[in-house]
Formats: sequence, structure tokens, C-alpha cells
Amino acid sequence: MIKALIIDDEPGVRRALSLMLKQHCPDVIVAGEAGGVASGYDAILHFHPDLVFLDIRMDDGTGFELLEKFEKIDFHIIFVTAFEEYAIKAFKFSAVDYLLKPLDSGELVAAVDRVRNFLDAAQDLRVRTLLGNMKESGRQDRKIVLRTQEMFHFVKVSEIICCESDGNYTTFTLASGSRLLISRPLKEFEEILTEYGYFRPHKSFLINLAFVTGYEKGEGGFIILQDDIHIPIASRKRDEFLKIVEGM
Repeated sequence: MIKALIIDDEPGVRRALSLMLKQHCPDVIVAGEAGGVASGYDAILHFHPDLVFLDIRMDDGTGFELLEKFEKIDFHIIFVTAFEEYAIKAFKFSAVDYLLKPLDSGELVAAVDRVRNFLDAAQDLRVRTLLGNMKESGRQDRKIVLRTQEMFHFVKVSEIICCESDGNYTTFTLASGSRLLISRPLKEFEEILTEYGYFRPHKSFLINLAFVTGYEKGEGGFIILQDDIHIPIASRKRDEFLKIVEGM
């Protein structure tokens, strides 16, 4: 059984979520509820939950402010929020779970399933990474959390050379020489990495422009990255790429 706590300043959301959990996730027991940061902090100390459903914006502060009160986060978190583009991008960077309001039962079940599989896996580090990313300490210092079958990897965006698509999987090549196979499609990473100096020259590749060392003309053309990595470039992307590198 998973002991859960719901922290949200909307009573209707708390009721709806509690009911959905009872109907669709019977092994999740709601031990208590809270309506804000202060009461939520007290509730976590009192109930010692395995899982917290946490709203971002509440009357007396934010869910992030609540989390910063803890020296160690030993409970899993599923954020529950209205659509906030910046926050959701940070969630994706940090591999933490979230649900959008209005709540959807299918998304709830999927999020709880992930909790079951990774209940004790690097939760504190993922949340600390999220809080650091939210503060925008520096674009090159921002970290992305990559989950392989074996573990979570905490990687600076500046250390990724390129990403290669393989259906619903993406292989990351890092400056250290490591390669990580992640079970998420390349499009998801393109959406969150493009503003950090990444470029998609081909449907199968996303590259970090900081690692470009040359451009090889010829049939089709190739972008050359560090370690002599050759990346094909689509003809429709060639002019765009050349304009970017000319301005670098």
C-alpha cells in the first residue's frame, strides 16, 4: 500500500483527486489533506507519507517553498497544477511527475504507476535538481535528469554532445564518452533543449551547437562534432544551420 497526502488550496480538487484515487488506484490510501504550505508542512511531518500530491500555487506560498523546508525529501511527489509552461519544462528536465488540472484519470494512473516503479529511486536528488533548475542559476549549470532502465543520471545540458532517435527511444552521447539509452522520443527533448543551444539538423538527431567543429560539404553534407562524430543534415535545414554557425 502507498500512503498518500494531498496538498492543494482548492477543496474541490482535493475531493476529486481523493475520489479518483479510490476508484482507479485502490492501493493508494489518502492519509490526510492540507490546504497550504504551512499546513502541508505540518501534515507531512505528522503522516510521513510515501507520496504527496502537491499544488504549485497556494494562498500562502508555493509547493517549491514547501519542499525547500525539508533537509531531505524522503517521499515521492506528483505535482498537481494548472498549465504553467515554465514549471512543466522544469518538471521534464528533472524527471518529476506532474498532473494538469482538470485531472484526468488515465494520467493519474500512469503517474502512480511510475511511483510504484521508482518509489525509492533518487527522489531527493531529483527534487533538488528541480528546485535548482527553477532558480535559473545559470543556463550552462542547468541539469537534466535522464532515466535509464538501471538508474537516474544527472547530466549538465552543457555536457551533452548529441541525441539520436531510435523510435520511441533516444540515445544521448556525452562529452565523457558515455552513451545513455532513454525510453523517451527525441521530440520531447527537442522541446526542452532547443533554447539551450541545441539544433535539430535531421529527423534522427539533435545536436549541441557548442560541440560543432566543422561542416563537411558534399552529397547531403555532414555536421562534424567533437570526437569526429558525423551528423547528417537535411537539405531543408542546411541554410538555417549555416546562418546559425556564422553568427556564433
